[in-house]
Amino acid sequence: VERFVAEISPVIFDPVVMAKRTVQSGDVDLIRASANNYYGEGVTQVEVEDFYARMKAGKDTISSISYGLNSRLVKENGKLVEKVWKVGGLYSPAIEKIVSELQKATAFAENDAQKSIIGKLIEYYQTGDLKIFDAYSILWVEDTASDVDFVNGFIETYGDPLGMKASWESTVNFINKEATKRTKVISDNAQWFEDHSPVDKRFKKEKVKGVSAKVITVSMLGGDCYPATPIGINLPNADWIRRDHGSKSVTIENITEAYDKASQGNGFNEEFVWSDKEREGLKKYGFITDNLHTDLHECLGHGSGKLLPDTDPDALKAYSSTLEEARADLFGLYYLGDAKLVELGLVPDAEAYKAEYYKYIMNGLMTQLVRIEQGKNVEEAHMRNRQLIAKWVYEKGKVDNVIELKQRDGKTYVVVNDYAKLRELFGTLLAEVQRIKSEGDFSAGKKLVEEYAVKVDPALHAEVLERYAKLNLAPYKGFVNPVMKEVKNDKGDVTDIVLDYTEGYTDQMLRYSKEYSFLPSYNE
Repeated sequence: VERFVAEISPVIFDPVVMAKRTVQSGDVDLIRASANNYYGEGVTQVEVEDFYARMKAGKDTISSISYGLNSRLVKENGKLVEKVWKVGGLYSPAIEKIVSELQKATAFAENDAQKSIIGKLIEYYQTGDLKIFDAYSILWVEDTASDVDFVNGFIETYGDPLGMKASWESTVNFINKEATKRTKVISDNAQWFEDHSPVDKRFKKEKVKGVSAKVITVSMLGGDCYPATPIGINLPNADWIRRDHGSKSVTIENITEAYDKASQGNGFNEEFVWSDKEREGLKKYGFITDNLHTDLHECLGHGSGKLLPDTDPDALKAYSSTLEEARADLFGLYYLGDAKLVELGLVPDAEAYKAEYYKYIMNGLMTQLVRIEQGKNVEEAHMRNRQLIAKWVYEKGKVDNVIELKQRDGKTYVVVNDYAKLRELFGTLLAEVQRIKSEGDFSAGKKLVEEYAVKVDPALHAEVLERYAKLNLAPYKGFVNPVMKEVKNDKGDVTDIVLDYTEGYTDQMLRYSKEYSFLPSYNE
């Protein structure tokens, strides 16, 4: 323990030791510059890229597995080896517990399809075989009948500077049937959206397959989804599974509703929004258009487009996550302003989209800066995506005065002068980002991110931080899981589950560390 404390203390308390979790820009060695645990001591970026390039050489490129997704890459006697996360492998004690709980859950599966899904996930955890993970993902994406659903596994790669290795996450959720009517309309019209996208025809899917979307209530969060959770999810991430089997998308509406209610009356809009006209638009349309943008982002954006036959899915490397989030956001933004949404009854009128456009540009150009320490650049993929889009359309729209940064009483505000032209700019950028992904154009993707997504105007940043500090608001919000308590009848049968919200976040984290610490300090 003393050795571990001596090693970890400077990492936690010294700002110059392993300063950033994930470095994804610049000409440095991204592996050595990043403070994460996906790679062992002495492993370099060049070695990692060469290792996986050799692993891919001559293998199936049509339905390629996600190389490196569930392993740590280390050096043993000077040779690179993968330490796979599985039963009997790295993190085995914790994974054995996951398997045990999944085995218990099998008896409560809604149907045979869900029972097969759980069984295949157990097999994957037991073997660490990524082909089995793909088989599980296909079974999972094809189950659109179950009311109760889950996400479970090593899923998202945002924490790896090379965008290959995943963190573990899980949610358990159930369908919001009334709100899902909205996403069903979107998924039923998926082919129309794909056909009318502003991207080059070469990069469009001729036939959109298996797009399913629903609105959910999440009941429990775990791993990288806790305590800060996504507001929407679109999986699987493998492009070939999306292409051949489709994708499953969710909007987590009890989370978005909580965010919306928490924002009411907190003074944020009064401080940062330009005028009563924009504030009234946000009040009238903000919740519905925000949810709709998430629906379009997850349901259609991530599932749209295709790679050219010879394009490596990992071609964009460190810039992949930022560009993929930008692609999905742009797809949603472009279609929010389309008359088709009024025709389909998804928005009440042709003015509604302006609320989301204004909020998005204000956030991307200014207000998301409250989450960044003064003097630092933008690092997180979603924040980079939003700044990339907002700064690109701001710069490209200057000739037509589409967006302005106006001063009033010594404060900076975003003003959108031409919403129709702004939509055109979203479409133009969407076409370029899709081209970059479809062709695997690393140099163009890098240029776009480095030029628009990373650097921060220090004067504007300082101003935003000062104004925000006066509101006494937290820049991030998190969620506390309910404590679920069983109610039993005289026979001992469970008749209900009561949700107890009296446990605070600190108490919950301390209890979790006591009850669920299955791993030693050092994992080998």
